[in-house]
Amino acid sequence: MSVTPKTALTIAGSDSGGGAGIQADLRAFFACGVHGMTAITAVTVQNSVGVQGFTEIPPDVVSAQIKAVAGDMGVDAAKTGMLATAEIITAVAKTLDEVHIGRNADVPFVVDPVAASMHGDALLREEALEAIRTELFPRATLVTPNLDEVRLLTGVEVTDRASQRDAARALLALGPMWVLVKGGHLYDDPECVDLLSDGVQVIELSARRIDTPHTHGGGDTLASSITAFLAKGLGVPDAVDEGKRFIERCVAEAYPLGEGVGPVSPFWRLA
Repeated sequence: MSVTPKTALTIAGSDSGGGAGIQADLRAFFACGVHGMTAITAVTVQNSVGVQGFTEIPPDVVSAQIKAVAGDMGVDAAKTGMLATAEIITAVAKTLDEVHIGRNADVPFVVDPVAASMHGDALLREEALEAIRTELFPRATLVTPNLDEVRLLTGVEVTDRASQRDAARALLALGPMWVLVKGGHLYDDPECVDLLSDGVQVIELSARRIDTPHTHGGGDTLASSITAFLAKGLGVPDAVDEGKRFIERCVAEAYPLGEGVGPVSPFWRLA
């Protein structure tokens, strides 16, 4: 019989264009060698040009999806993406406690606090920001915001590496074990430097800045690859380092698709 791989659960929205959301998470899980499971929170109508709309899944259905897979298959690590409403966030937090996922349990939990698409389209309602701060961050092993999400969640405007450290401290004050402040949007910096910190350790992870417009699903792919490596038993710094290497190659291999922004690509792992 084949050896059963480790499992990873994504709690996120569906992207009809296949480049981000649940679809990006499953692609990354597969490429990183774990079995992917899903709890879908919303169905978006989107393509390479942008998001035209979305419909939330009822919170009790989101909760039921998590319980179904956790109770039968088991979860070695979990992540969130688009959660859409405060009601869904509250239901997810309560359910994670029930199935023993999160920083106070044995199962690592990554929060990718998706607040907007790369096109600037809203993916998170305003009242849900406070729920992310109070319900999800205190349960998180790691949070992975981009700079727009840092500003929305903490009010810190990151303009350089010094303010990136200020942002890490502000995020840690909200309760997660670790924070990864992504620096991809610091476009004046010749490198993409992400800052990882638990309040004691401060680790800068640098990568070359790749000249491509095709970065759809990059944040989702980074968070899900880190989740996959956590599922396989790596500690947070090592999992983030592996995820950083993975996403750098995915961006380098990104391809055009449609009339807008194409997706980052994990296909290089199949070569």
